[in-house]
Amino acid sequence: MKLTYQTGVAALIHLAVISLFNILNGVHSSVQTCTNASNDCVGNIITSMLYFMLLTFWFAALWILAAAAQDRRSRKLAFLLIGCEGLVIMVSLFNAQHHNSWLGLITSLVDAALATWVALLALRIFVAGGGRVTASTRSRRRRLSN
Repeated sequence: MKLTYQTGVAALIHLAVISLFNILNGVHSSVQTCTNASNDCVGNIITSMLYFMLLTFWFAALWILAAAAQDRRSRKLAFLLIGCEGLVIMVSLFNAQHHNSWLGLITSLVDAALATWVALLALRIFVAGGGRVTASTRSRRRRLSN
């Protein structure tokens, strides 16, 4: 399946993959904290759950925005989606520079890659100006009738 302007599908994939990685990061962090310092175990689990819910809410909102931009082919919604994904890219690259585990680094890099993908699809909608997004700009040659 070729995704030329399907920002909703791409954002849903982004939501699913990042939710899975955040669950893995939360479990990894909780296990590390509970084995090293048992007095902060419950606090870390609660913090991990709140962080997961916050990120899931954010990426679900991005998914709704991406689906609306796709359905309406709206330049404004596509521009807003590009800005939001740009924010995600900046935060994930910052997290990649300051990671504390290999799982956090992989999560940040995958997040940046998926956010870039969604932003590029939104850029195609923005450039199309509310019209039809095509796979290429090559013009077709017409047959001359005799």
